[in-house]
Amino acid sequence: MDKQRYGDWIHTYTGKRFYPLDPRPEDIDLEDIIWALSHQCRFSGHTRRHYSVLEHSMHVAELCPQFGAFGLLHDASEAYLLDIPSPLKRLPEFAFYRESEKRLMSAIAQRFGLNEQYWEKVHDADKAMLAYEYEHLFDVQLPEWKKWDKFKAMCPYPAAKHLGEEHWKPEIQREFFRTAAKDAGLR
Repeated sequence: MDKQRYGDWIHTYTGKRFYPLDPRPEDIDLEDIIWALSHQCRFSGHTRRHYSVLEHSMHVAELCPQFGAFGLLHDASEAYLLDIPSPLKRLPEFAFYRESEKRLMSAIAQRFGLNEQYWEKVHDADKAMLAYEYEHLFDVQLPEWKKWDKFKAMCPYPAAKHLGEEHWKPEIQREFFRTAAKDAGLR
């Protein structure tokens, strides 16, 4: 453990030592984000098929092309912290996690030269994808999800057809994401 850093480190795909509780922009690597998110499944893995955070991020970015970089990276902290299901994350006991995630997202914004104020611009697109994903990746429809009806109108875009029809293998997802990242000016 580095005595000048807070917490311990994780070993990343590119071979870096990354301190998730003491994130620094210079330690963040787009390739680490791409690799990790292509292997992490949304909804704690409880979907009918493997549906990665990386694939979700590409769909969100497609819904808000004017904020493409933000859509692609809106869940990037999960590459280093993983995700905690929302019912748990909202609890007071998880305040430390939420603060850690916030610090990491700030470092990610700095690393890629993004204005942190724009993270919220992808919120509606993220919620629209959540509604669409829920309908297409599960066999049930819960009544409380009706509140997302207003977001469903945002989802009739071409990439959404992939949710129910085919599985993007991680290597295919990574190539699509790299192209989208390059187009969005991320390096």
